[in-house]
Amino acid sequence: MDKVKGSLEALNAMQLTAGMEGLDAESKTLLHSKEVLAVILQGTVEEYEGYSRKEIMEFIEADSITGAKEVSAGRTNAQIQGDSAEFVQLGEKTSNFDVAFRARNPRLSGVGVVVNLHIDVEPQKTYRPGYPIEKRGIYYLARSLSSQLSLATDTVDYGRLEKCYSIWICRDDIPKKERYSISFYGMCNTKNIGGCASERGNYDLLNLVVVKLGGKTYEGGEGDEGYSLLRFLNAVMYPHREDFMETISEYIDFSVNEELWREAENMSGLGQSVLEEGIEQGIERGIEQGIKAFILDGLEDNLTKERILLKIERSFDLTRERAEHYYSLFSAGKGQ
Repeated sequence: MDKVKGSLEALNAMQLTAGMEGLDAESKTLLHSKEVLAVILQGTVEEYEGYSRKEIMEFIEADSITGAKEVSAGRTNAQIQGDSAEFVQLGEKTSNFDVAFRARNPRLSGVGVVVNLHIDVEPQKTYRPGYPIEKRGIYYLARSLSSQLSLATDTVDYGRLEKCYSIWICRDDIPKKERYSISFYGMCNTKNIGGCASERGNYDLLNLVVVKLGGKTYEGGEGDEGYSLLRFLNAVMYPHREDFMETISEYIDFSVNEELWREAENMSGLGQSVLEEGIEQGIERGIEQGIKAFILDGLEDNLTKERILLKIERSFDLTRERAEHYYSLFSAGKGQ
């Protein structure tokens, strides 16, 4: 199987996720790992057909991965341009991309020329949140595309717009006949009158992918289309099982780092202290990312501060003081 080598950070996130129930916040933490993203992109992005997961990992710009980029108009590119008042549009609900990043488009890139894909991955607890997921996905794509145009100058170069993908992974509340399915949506030329034709690359800029799971048991066969991706996502989104790491290890090779963990039991002195401190810091970073995602989800769903505090206290075994600290840290500028 097409395995990639797993980093210690990814292993930390896997171990944290294995102890959870696969809820949205914990899944997002795991999805910041290039190893996990490579598996997802291989099964959803047309431009990566025929490429190995290792090659896809190299396409991903690690420094661009973020879970705090706002979707709302005037804010989507605030991280690049600076969050000044001219970018803030009042009266519009603030939303956040769950995991947004750039990755090289190998079909259009060449020597000295880099063309990117703009991708966001959205793990969702439910396929039926009270509105069509597909419409929200189209909205996110529109924001991702428009954010590529600079707000800081009067110059607009539409020719520089790059293709966007929005990938939605829905876990629960899937109609029975649609469980463990993948739907692809894109822009296409539907009709021509007369001798006209346009290059596909000029309009093929928005691609929506909706993955629907729907149960802890995946009964697909190895020869089924989409089997590899659906089996992997079944493990990631329903992780509280004994075979979680066994399944994940078929996709991501953690053997090198597993050796490091085992050797820690036999080390002594400074070497052991350094290793244990590094592991502890990695786990703490993963937990903080999970808490941050939990708080942002709560704010986006208009939950009260008290409700959010109770949820993170219970989910992460925090004292009220620590919960208040994280809430103040991550809710700044979110309107509550």
